[in-house]
Amino acid sequence: MILIVDSGATKADWIALDEKGEEVFMTQTLGLSPEVLTKEVIEDRLANNFELSKNRDKVKRLFFYGAGCGTNRMKKFLKNIFKSFFKNAKAEVKEDTFAAIYSTTKIGHQGIVCILGTGSNCSYYDGHQLFQKVISLGYIPMDDGSGNFFGRKLIRDYYFHKMPQALGIKFASEYNLEADVIKENLYKQPNPNTYLATFARFLVENKDHPYCKGVIDKGFQQFVNNYIMQFELATKVPVHFVGSIAYFLREELKAVLERNDLVPGVIRQRPIDGLVEFHKQTI
Repeated sequence: MILIVDSGATKADWIALDEKGEEVFMTQTLGLSPEVLTKEVIEDRLANNFELSKNRDKVKRLFFYGAGCGTNRMKKFLKNIFKSFFKNAKAEVKEDTFAAIYSTTKIGHQGIVCILGTGSNCSYYDGHQLFQKVISLGYIPMDDGSGNFFGRKLIRDYYFHKMPQALGIKFASEYNLEADVIKENLYKQPNPNTYLATFARFLVENKDHPYCKGVIDKGFQQFVNNYIMQFELATKVPVHFVGSIAYFLREELKAVLERNDLVPGVIRQRPIDGLVEFHKQTI
């Protein structure tokens, strides 16, 4: 059995294939980002999934693509956990950028591949190799245009009284915005980046409001300036995206790209489907 995993900070999609490439099962866990989770939390999330626990000894190969897996230290950290849980499996761990590439770009084709979900990232793919100009420092100083970026913006604007009053009342009616609750989630609970990203739903649902339009436009423009335009060939190759923020705000995203003379490419909500097709070719 082969397991293919696409793990963001919020959730992880798992698909199991047999030796003929036929799907055995599909399941989901919470995200397994090694940058923000302890060994015990990750092990608990694996053990509490029925399909993974039931089939753990049948897995021979594990292809894991995850947020926070950009360094050798984090890759080794996860490999050791997988080796203990899936005792008969050989595990490969790569950062989630590779999942985005394999699900949007054909081998041999050039493109810029971006992630806009809970977090954000951007790489250039020359058809064979991956190149990055920006090394991520995590969600606090970076992640422009992402779910947690927009969530942080909404909370700040609400507390600094920069959000229009009527919209602020609506915002407060949909979320618990008590200071103690926010600080508890940001500083004492796991996955503060995922918590911040939950507020981005409000932005999507109210995207036609002038205030929200401005926040979305400025956030995407900041992502273009700081990430995409780092590459000299930015305006010469298609720019692909994966992630819920890119998908649900795709029209707004396309408008920003076209304003900057960039060519919109494939926009997927979930890279897992493209990943499965990619790995079927190698079975």
